Amino acid sequence: MSAPRQMTLIAFLQAQNCSNYVGSWRHPAAAPDFLAPDYYQRIARTLEDGKFDMAFFDDRLAMPDIYGDDHRATVEHGVRAVKLDPTVILTVMAMATSKLGLGATYSTTYYEPYHVARHFATLDLMSRGRVAWNIVTSLNDSEAANFGRDEHLEHDLRYDRADEFMEVVTGLWDSWADDALVCDRASGRFAVPEKVSRLDYSGRFFQSRGPLTVPRSRQGHPVLLQAGQSGRGRAFAARWAELVFASYSNLEAGRKQYADLKASVAEAGRDPAQVKVAPAVKIVVGETGSLAREKYALLDSLARPVDGLTLLCEVLNVDFSKRPIDAPFTDAELAAMSWHGLRDRVIAASGKRNPSVQDFVEFSGRGTLREGPTFVGTPKQIADEMEAWFGSACDGFVVSAPLVPGTYEDFVRLVVPELQRRGLFRREYAGDTLRENLGLARPARGAWQRERGVAA
Repeated sequence: MSAPRQMTLIAFLQAQNCSNYVGSWRHPAAAPDFLAPDYYQRIARTLEDGKFDMAFFDDRLAMPDIYGDDHRATVEHGVRAVKLDPTVILTVMAMATSKLGLGATYSTTYYEPYHVARHFATLDLMSRGRVAWNIVTSLNDSEAANFGRDEHLEHDLRYDRADEFMEVVTGLWDSWADDALVCDRASGRFAVPEKVSRLDYSGRFFQSRGPLTVPRSRQGHPVLLQAGQSGRGRAFAARWAELVFASYSNLEAGRKQYADLKASVAEAGRDPAQVKVAPAVKIVVGETGSLAREKYALLDSLARPVDGLTLLCEVLNVDFSKRPIDAPFTDAELAAMSWHGLRDRVIAASGKRNPSVQDFVEFSGRGTLREGPTFVGTPKQIADEMEAWFGSACDGFVVSAPLVPGTYEDFVRLVVPELQRRGLFRREYAGDTLRENLGLARPARGAWQRERGVAA
């Protein structure tokens, strides 16, 4: 008899002054020491106590400054003004835990494949096989300017480049066979030369000789995460992702997206069971329904209009300050927006082929608790919602905290025991590596090539 299906739980974090909900830093219970290692280690220990699969960090490579072509509002109002390097934070958190998975975002547009391959392979070794890489193509011209570029690459071209980037990185990760190291001091033989290979990659965007200077880790190589929502982004996820961060407007839409994504994975020649899909949800839980609603009301009151406007301009790569709030965007302007997934959600939700700034503010919910699903209630009510979604629309959840560390402390104390009681979530970790706890197979050397019909 097979074991019951278990929910994947991921904590959605930011290495900055606020959570994904910008207003969180204004809450009277928000922890103020976000520039200290203790802050991240406290969160890590809480998540590991709750048996979370992973703590995951989003990232951008620029301060939000596209709204009004100025960073002053961002700095004054704390709209994600601070952005620490999340991979350094992973190391800090790894030292305080032994089982918790640790994921960070790194761009395929502004870094080099060899650097990323070595960086994450080393992190994976130092965490004893607990690291994941969230693959992004970045979003806007501000990031381009920070790396000496005139403008950000066009949407689909970024993904074409990212495909090639992944071929280089995964190829470099295959440099060492699992049994290449000998370390025989008596004979003087350190490793088997025939089991360490050059890559000799030459493509449209990249060339890389190899071999990588980092041997394989306990989990083979870092778990690959991706959150592409556009058609091109979903195709990229179907080819590469082992864990997909989804964005659902509701349960019905989620069921369709889940089925479509699993079908795309199968069409790409991969096993859908080896790709986890987890939508982002906000959680506000209280011992009673009235307490949960009071918590929500206080959190909701913290949002300011500047939050949404600043964040929308950042991810769409468009300055909303330069146009009337009710003027529809043209087809060409919509096509040029950076985040196609968000653009498409606003078009669908508004029912307008050419939405306006006001429509983007209203129907995206960006910067507010209305952005994406929010489950509010008692532990039983939260677990009921999660169980309904888990049954047909996802393999788990990316828990996005409206308040840090309070949301995660409440979730671990109140919701996790209820999920465990229902048999939906583990009581103990399955193993020591992230792959073991996610139920993902350890990749064989060259597996990525064989899956795509390329000779290893």
